[in-house]
Amino acid sequence: MDGRRLEDYRDIVGDKVIATLFKESTPLRGKRILNVNSTFTGGGVAEMLWTAVPLMNDLGLEYGWRVIHGTPEFFPITKKWHNALQGEDVTVNDHEKTIYTGINELFSRFTHIKHDVMIVHDPQPLPLISFYPKRQPWIWRCHIDLSEPNKKAWEYIKKFILRYDNTVFSADKFAQSDLPNEKSLIAPAIDPMTTKNMEMDSARQEEILEKHGIDTDRYLISQVSRFDKWKDPKGVVEVFKKVKKSVDVQLVLLGAPASDDPEGQEIFQDLQKEIQGMEDIHIINKQSELLVNAVQTQSNVVIQKSLREGFGLTVTEALWKATPVVASDVGGIPLQVIDGETGFLCQPTDYDEFAEKIVKIIENQCLGKELGQNGKNHVHNNFLITRLMLEWIQQIKTTLRSTKVGAL
Repeated sequence: MDGRRLEDYRDIVGDKVIATLFKESTPLRGKRILNVNSTFTGGGVAEMLWTAVPLMNDLGLEYGWRVIHGTPEFFPITKKWHNALQGEDVTVNDHEKTIYTGINELFSRFTHIKHDVMIVHDPQPLPLISFYPKRQPWIWRCHIDLSEPNKKAWEYIKKFILRYDNTVFSADKFAQSDLPNEKSLIAPAIDPMTTKNMEMDSARQEEILEKHGIDTDRYLISQVSRFDKWKDPKGVVEVFKKVKKSVDVQLVLLGAPASDDPEGQEIFQDLQKEIQGMEDIHIINKQSELLVNAVQTQSNVVIQKSLREGFGLTVTEALWKATPVVASDVGGIPLQVIDGETGFLCQPTDYDEFAEKIVKIIENQCLGKELGQNGKNHVHNNFLITRLMLEWIQQIKTTLRSTKVGAL
């Protein structure tokens, strides 16, 4: 954040947006709001909190953030929950359930909560609510695709959700119809002033890419995502093979490790073996915002070939850089990629369709520029951090009113 304040965003979002944030947050001045998630780095939840927490405090809220202290055996179990809730046929046994709830109970013993509102992100810390006297409203913020969950996993997880006052999802189709809690929709957003999303000199971009063996004089396509089965990196390689038949192109698969995703390193290593001997494929697993910026900006096309997707902030990032995107028609991606206007949507398993659209953009530079500019405008109008903050301010005020906790 580098000590940034809300007024630093004026040139991007305009004075009216900044003034509205200060006005709308007035009733919440001094209110204590606590976010709990599972990691400080890696993934969109942590990235949004890194920005939103200090900016909310700049508004006068006491907006905090704590990370659940998981053990090495905890995160493989919560990854199972994550996969099951996205529809995978996996079983979490009784011993694993005991560890899952036990870590949450242990965390509650040394995490004192005296806040006005609690916001709990995703399945990892979901059971926390069971281990506190409920003195304030609790909101569960689900960032994953719950449209077709594993039924047994859903029935178990749901018993914790029922304790919450409100649930917040990225898209309407994620909210299960059998969930009686109050539901709200808040789409994720990016911070345009982070190292990852700021404007970067083209010479600096080229220097960074060349350092990683990427030829800046040739066409480049990329997917920037965690190494996760749901992001289908092997499918991206198959699409690349088809594109390569028509265009002399390179592929970058760029991910970053996350402490709450134990499968990532295994998938990365498996993919390394898969692509041995294949030319023009660069597979990189490292945390580098500069590299992400350079890859997304310099790519002729960014791919997001997800099989399931909560929202896909890497799509948002690419669109913000005016880079055309070809992506799967799943999850929250269609909120961002408007087919034929800000990019192209494809069925996730249709490799031919992906390849066809990518080649079409590369061979038609005017089309690529038009899609890219439309995408940047779309993100500017809908998916920047200031919009996210305003919607959370409104959500918190509504929750406090509806639960009649605290005077507003």
